[in-house]
Amino acid sequence: MTIEKQTLDFLNQLRKNNNRDWFQENKTMYEKALVNVKDYITQLIAELAEFDPHINTDIQAARCLFRIYRDTRFSKDKTPYKTWFAAGISVDGRKLDGPEYYLHIEPGKHFLAAGYWRPEKHHLNAIRQEIDYSYQEMVDALAQGGWTVEDLSTEDKLKRAPAGYSEDDPHIEILKLKSFILYQSFNDSEITDTKSLHKVVDTAKRILPFKRFIHQALDQ
Repeated sequence: MTIEKQTLDFLNQLRKNNNRDWFQENKTMYEKALVNVKDYITQLIAELAEFDPHINTDIQAARCLFRIYRDTRFSKDKTPYKTWFAAGISVDGRKLDGPEYYLHIEPGKHFLAAGYWRPEKHHLNAIRQEIDYSYQEMVDALAQGGWTVEDLSTEDKLKRAPAGYSEDDPHIEILKLKSFILYQSFNDSEITDTKSLHKVVDTAKRILPFKRFIHQALDQ
């Protein structure tokens, strides 16, 4: 199972022609790309379910996929379509308030991420407490997959120590994070290769011990 080159061709052309007239004229190309991505997500769910107890084969790809239509109401960018396909994979599809997988398909910017993106305050507090109490356990979980704390995404990070923690805390740089995510990028040739799904699943397996640590923090 792979992402077809025609799917990337569609996204590349959409980037150059991001308007409703072009999209309607090429709706068939979009629909073929969408079927390809849905099939890929369906197979990915089946593979994830074999080793992650928080994923099961009842999860529908359609519930995981994000719409390609952009919400432009509050954006300066008024282009109507996203130039990528994306899916949040969890027991509640793309809407879970908890740890999940996220697959992003965009020419030159493909990646798989997993963990917890911008948790609500009560979950954020629980994760920080778990890290504070069991920091070495988190380090060990990362190491099981070949990661280190430096691999955690710093996209969401406070400039100052969160309430209840001191700048002197030896783990303060991790405690400042507002999201707890690991991700692996793939180039176009990797995502369209016949071993594409294998590489994505292998990344998920490497992230699983850390994802399990986050579940543990939330008692999920």
